[in-house]
Amino acid sequence: MGGTRQPILVQGIEMRRKEYVGKDITVSFDMQRCIHARNCFLKLPKVFDPAQRPWIQPDNAPAEEITAMIRTCPSGALAFHNNVGSDEAPPLINRVTVYENGPLSLAGDVSVEDGPRETRVTLCRCGLSKNKPYCDFSHVEGAFEATGEPRAEAPQQGEGTGGPVDAARIPDGPLKLAGNVELTSGTGQKIATLSKAFLCRCGASKNKPFCDGSHKRIGFKD
Repeated sequence: MGGTRQPILVQGIEMRRKEYVGKDITVSFDMQRCIHARNCFLKLPKVFDPAQRPWIQPDNAPAEEITAMIRTCPSGALAFHNNVGSDEAPPLINRVTVYENGPLSLAGDVSVEDGPRETRVTLCRCGLSKNKPYCDFSHVEGAFEATGEPRAEAPQQGEGTGGPVDAARIPDGPLKLAGNVELTSGTGQKIATLSKAFLCRCGASKNKPFCDGSHKRIGFKD
């Protein structure tokens, strides 16, 4: 039970996942994507324990328990491959969740900046991350404040909620989502159903989570 590294190219940059191979399941971890929410340890400490070496031990629980936990990892730092059977499938509804004083969590059939298709990513909306467009928990250090229950003026509503979604940064501007999504508050209240959205990532919009052009006013640079 050890770790191997698997290179993945995103925008020409090599991202490396460390793999932990078990009998029935292989778990991979991308340290650059982790937001240190401790979700894995709190839910399944016999498998995910930073005090142990290796810190991921995929034979310490049934594969179905591990896959169920990994599906709740908001950042996508954890992923899995079933050694026998099917791999993780995207949810039928693409969902963007707005967290109180925190990031945007996107779950669905997602590609970020022409990268590989994923099921879970956590994206910066405070403008402070050093790993943009991903969240790196800089909102905590920067004392970012923004409601997770916005009463925002939404753009024209879409009709669908499934299918592929592509996320990309507009240079020095908002995050563009192309594809059907349901935007919800942190408690699950529906804000809007959209087929295209421009979401604030500078932290200054007065119509959060949507962009209102404030990135120009404050001279936001990515």
